[in-house]
Amino acid sequence: MTAYLELYHGGKLKERIEAAKSLLQSCRVCPRHCGINRRQDEVGKCRTPRQAMVSSYGPHFGEEAPLVGKRGSGTIFLTNCNLSCLFCQNYSISQLGEGEMVSKEELAYMMLYLQAKGCHNINLVSPTHVVPQILEALEIAVERGLDLPLVYNTGGYDSVETLKLLDGIVDIYMPDMKYSDEKIAQELSGIKNYPQVNKAAVKEMYRQVGDLQINEERIAQRGLLLRHLVLPHSLAGTEEMVNFVSKEISPNTYINIMAQYRPCYKAHDIPSLARPISTAEFQEAVKLAHQAGLSRLDRARPTEILRFP
Repeated sequence: MTAYLELYHGGKLKERIEAAKSLLQSCRVCPRHCGINRRQDEVGKCRTPRQAMVSSYGPHFGEEAPLVGKRGSGTIFLTNCNLSCLFCQNYSISQLGEGEMVSKEELAYMMLYLQAKGCHNINLVSPTHVVPQILEALEIAVERGLDLPLVYNTGGYDSVETLKLLDGIVDIYMPDMKYSDEKIAQELSGIKNYPQVNKAAVKEMYRQVGDLQINEERIAQRGLLLRHLVLPHSLAGTEEMVNFVSKEISPNTYINIMAQYRPCYKAHDIPSLARPISTAEFQEAVKLAHQAGLSRLDRARPTEILRFP
């Protein structure tokens, strides 16, 4: 049974929805705590009013193998983001607002459509700023038969207060761990205290779901799956990140050390970001993960490494 069904049948899901909606009043859904009234369609840093926005949805085969399986991950790309990453590969969605406003009924329909298509899970991309809207839609979808695992696919700048409302609802947490250095995070993603906030969020996620559990068909059912994008010139702080994960989360953490960085959006104008990572930089990141005691590494596709001397 997926995590949220027990809460729904016990009548607790409605309580979580109301608690989440209350966070919109003087918005503190995410750690930015903009304080605006999104219930009155005011907008803060995430540029999202009362209703969620969606760019696209459908079966996706480019995610980690335990999510994709044979039938794909049921991905819903939510528009906008609470980060302002200068190198975002999906910047037309996250930064430029590509997408359409959707009602809770429409969002529920998307979940049910993906289930009908045979997807292994519902993969919510950039959900941080629209948790209340997602929960409203989830209730409708469950009433109509949704029972797939929920994947919370996030940039990792999440509020522990909000995450606690998702305890018993989210089955698989898939956060980024982008940076180990606060100054670099501020410069490249326009965010304060990223390492501190990110580490607290990942700890809470792990407390809720533990290590990633994969069934006999090699499909993820529940647990934590981390992503870490290797940046040029060691900007992501890989060594500190993998040591934190091994010592303070779990040496059995499933982690994807990602090799596919390439200059996008405004990265071409930033000398330190203006090239892809080298093979040596990626291999060093993997070496550091192994040295930290992490062995459950998602296999990088060789074609994702854009060669650089």
